[in-house]
Amino acid sequence: MKLRNLMSIGLMLTAMAVVTACGASQDGEGDGAATPKQTTMNEQQAIKRANEIIHQAVDGMSPKPKLEQVGAAPVGACIARDDGGPDDRLQVSLAYKLTGVPGSKAKSLVRQARDAWAKLGYKFQSSDADWSKPFPHVNMRTEPDDFWMDAITGVVDRATGEGLASVGVTSPCFPRSASDQSTADSAALKHTQVDERAKHRALDHSSRIYEALQARHAPAQTGEGISVYQDSEGRYVHHAWSTQPLAEEETVQAMARAQTYFESAGWTVRHVSTGTGVPAIVARNAEDESVAQVAPSNTGAVRVAVTSPVVPGETATA
Repeated sequence: MKLRNLMSIGLMLTAMAVVTACGASQDGEGDGAATPKQTTMNEQQAIKRANEIIHQAVDGMSPKPKLEQVGAAPVGACIARDDGGPDDRLQVSLAYKLTGVPGSKAKSLVRQARDAWAKLGYKFQSSDADWSKPFPHVNMRTEPDDFWMDAITGVVDRATGEGLASVGVTSPCFPRSASDQSTADSAALKHTQVDERAKHRALDHSSRIYEALQARHAPAQTGEGISVYQDSEGRYVHHAWSTQPLAEEETVQAMARAQTYFESAGWTVRHVSTGTGVPAIVARNAEDESVAQVAPSNTGAVRVAVTSPVVPGETATA
């Protein structure tokens, strides 16, 4: 797996997890957001509609990107359970990296997605993106069917302007049918057949980072934990988690300890600007090609993500 691709994947997954955790609760907060309605759609209808919304954003883009799906299984358990629905419902989440175009066009692609959705009358979940931030993102929703979508851009190399972009759509929760049960079970199998060696690598790196930060682990948020992904470059394991909120001085000290750990352990370290004033750390382990991101957030929590590639020839076990 190419280093640039692995680092882009890790950064994008981290950014997407943060956006999902902020928006997927569907609690009616934001710019005029309405309480979600109960829906009678099924899995196939949800996937079809989600893809339609993706193509509404992408088909008119210039330059025209290619869609590279992030994640293997779009159907999963409902994560928006605060609207009174049963816990066994399902939800569709589709996300695509926009590839095949110059990285310098990433921010333009996200603007074009925003404009296409706004032209169709879709609503902002919050105000428009802050385009001065390293990872500006747009959160919107459809009416009246209440699909939520986001478009995200981020600069990977500030010296060259090289960037990356993605678009994603999350459906409302819908009842589980007999056919959905078999599909969901199949999807769950794909996610639980984690390559144990790659999984242990990612978890071991996370443990060392946890020890270096010296900050308490927060309860898992939506989008955090262990995930398995497949793309054209290969298969990889992604582990994401957060600390409890820290004071500004505590954040600075924790990030300094993380950097000291990475440097002493032989990782290659880079810094990425953030809206918090404290740079995020992107580090690469030369031995196993794992990539780690340690990033302060506006909530005070430090978000950590480790992406480890699955080495060809290693066997995956449940």
